[in-house]
Amino acid sequence: YTTTNIITQKPLMLQPNAPRFLREGDKMDFSSKLVNLDNKELTGTVQLELINTATNQPVDGWFRNMYPTQYFTVAAGQSTAVKFNIDVPYQYNSAVSYRLIAKAGNNSDGEEAALPVVSNSLLVTETMPLQMRGNSAKNFRFEKLLQSGNSETLQQHALTVEFSSNPAWYAVQALPYLAEYPYECAEQSFNRYYANALASKIATASPRLQQVFEQWKTTDTAALLSNLQKNPTLKAVLLEETPWVLEAKNEAQQKKNIALLFDMVKMNEALAASFEKLLQMQSSNGGFVWFKGGPDDRFITQYILTGIGHLLKLQAIDARQQKKWTPVITAALSYLDKRIKEDYDLLVKRPADLTKNNLGYLQTQYLYMRSFFNYAIPGASFSAVNYFRKQSQQYWLQQNKFMQGMIALSLYRSGDLRTASNIITSLQQHAIVSEEMGMYWKDNTPGYFWHQAPVETQSLLLEAFAEIKKDKKIVDDLKTWLLQQKQTQHWQTTKATADACYALLLQGSDWLSATPNVEITLGDKKVIAPTNASAGTGYFQQSFSGPFIQPAMGNISVRVQNNNQQPNSLPSWGAVYWQYFEQLDKITTATTALQVKKNLFVEKNTDRGPVLEPMAENAYVKVGDKIKVRIEISTDRDMEYVHMKDMRASCMEPVNVLSGYKWQGGLGYYETTRDASTNFFFNWLPKGKYVFEYPLFVSHAGNFSNGITSIQCMYAPEFASHSEGVRVNAEQ
Repeated sequence: YTTTNIITQKPLMLQPNAPRFLREGDKMDFSSKLVNLDNKELTGTVQLELINTATNQPVDGWFRNMYPTQYFTVAAGQSTAVKFNIDVPYQYNSAVSYRLIAKAGNNSDGEEAALPVVSNSLLVTETMPLQMRGNSAKNFRFEKLLQSGNSETLQQHALTVEFSSNPAWYAVQALPYLAEYPYECAEQSFNRYYANALASKIATASPRLQQVFEQWKTTDTAALLSNLQKNPTLKAVLLEETPWVLEAKNEAQQKKNIALLFDMVKMNEALAASFEKLLQMQSSNGGFVWFKGGPDDRFITQYILTGIGHLLKLQAIDARQQKKWTPVITAALSYLDKRIKEDYDLLVKRPADLTKNNLGYLQTQYLYMRSFFNYAIPGASFSAVNYFRKQSQQYWLQQNKFMQGMIALSLYRSGDLRTASNIITSLQQHAIVSEEMGMYWKDNTPGYFWHQAPVETQSLLLEAFAEIKKDKKIVDDLKTWLLQQKQTQHWQTTKATADACYALLLQGSDWLSATPNVEITLGDKKVIAPTNASAGTGYFQQSFSGPFIQPAMGNISVRVQNNNQQPNSLPSWGAVYWQYFEQLDKITTATTALQVKKNLFVEKNTDRGPVLEPMAENAYVKVGDKIKVRIEISTDRDMEYVHMKDMRASCMEPVNVLSGYKWQGGLGYYETTRDASTNFFFNWLPKGKYVFEYPLFVSHAGNFSNGITSIQCMYAPEFASHSEGVRVNAEQ
């Protein structure tokens, strides 16, 4: 072995402490370290030169580099720091290069690099969601726009209004997802059949359907874009900069396949193919397997039979297909009747347990599924079915909302109208009703199990109210909540999509046939839905450029009129987007249903351990201080694909420099650090309030703009918010 050691060093070494970027209007101490590696003291000069990177011309005067040359003395083997006071000018629209040169006798060292200069003026997008119900007229006040004339530095950029008069068609656009799931399991094979059968029923019930699809396919291709791809100019980040590019492409392709789904010839072929695949997944004992070759699965079997029950109730299966289904249904029911008997037999062996609450989720699902079929219950299973039916009458209050809906329907169909009515009354008493969100339940939140699914729960309860209560207004209120979920989410599972489409399209009022007329007034500017608005959804958009924007346009009135619809029935929505340029320090807070709040804290070590002290406005921090950024997010509805951008001052250096997925404060997110900001991407942001923190260190002295924190739902960009702009003072 041969070992060679090489040391490369100079007697005098210079190490600049440059920031990642400069921002207009900042005042900074540009610092550097001088290291003496010689065995004697060194005395000399250090010079800072600032150069326009594009033109190679000196700009020391622009940056007020008043003392470009300084003297220094460094003891042997020691180091010292030097600093240069600079002011970053406004309206400087190029990069700047710094050149540091240190000389001491015959020794010298230097370094040169370029720094970006970012603007202190930011394009801000503020939104005003417009939520409407049925035939109605509303006035909205966009306060920030109305007060925009008070700022001397604000520059108007654009005012955009968009509106969808019939969002129920977005549920139709979700149907192809059922037919395209790639995995060959029993649930997906059945959902392909379910989607095609539903499509056949809808096509028969709505003559306008084919006409609308033809327009989407030929003249209105934008209607088939994913919500993630729409309105790129109104979003705070390009889709290509997010982790959701593939999700957008997948949803767009799904929507484009809608015409194929409703092709009558292919529909019949798909029905036959899906039926044959399901036959292959039914075991000899009548139960369905999840994947071919696996064991029979009780839940999957009950799920498939429940879906068949839905289709039979809707008369979506013709007589010829019903004959094919009869032996399949008979075998599956026989299998499930035996399983419920086994549950009962286990309890009989422990007589003391028979009086307790033994009603489980599978038993409740069985009773609900069995209520769709008039097939006689075998004598061997009769005692078991009767026992669990009595259990449901006795213990329904101890079940969650999903199970209560199933129990109500099963009891109602078996003749116990009183208990079913009591359950519906209880559900109605515990519900929350609002004009915007419709009717829903606060505790209908997602979980890890099949019976903890909000969309499926709402769909089931909608079915229960429609069949038992028979109140069209309540049913339409329940449908409104489902449709509002579609506004901010892409339904990710075939089960949720199937249940929601069944509930939205085939229960309550016929929303698909509605063609509302929309008239929006912005100040004295009238916006009427054009004749070329998107077919079906009625979506349209109109923009006003900067010179034509007046503060009075913040007075907004919306009128929706449809002679074929009852009042307070069909929801419709849109938004007004106001875009302007403003100095970061003068931006004030803006909120919608999605809100963000940012606070800075200084972490100090004490006898009691680390303590966080709030940073007051214009307070001073010291170089080397550890800063904790605390961000609070709150939303009044579940949202998908949410992006948050937290800007920071050029004197702050992040600790987290590696991108990655993180979990904090009950929230999972992907975090990526850029030079001037930290970006957070939330695939799923449930309703609620969240607080999380991340650290920074103060690296430079001076006076700096800290920027703002902005958040936006990429799927529904009308839900956006940002914090106010603040300045940070740092000293040595």
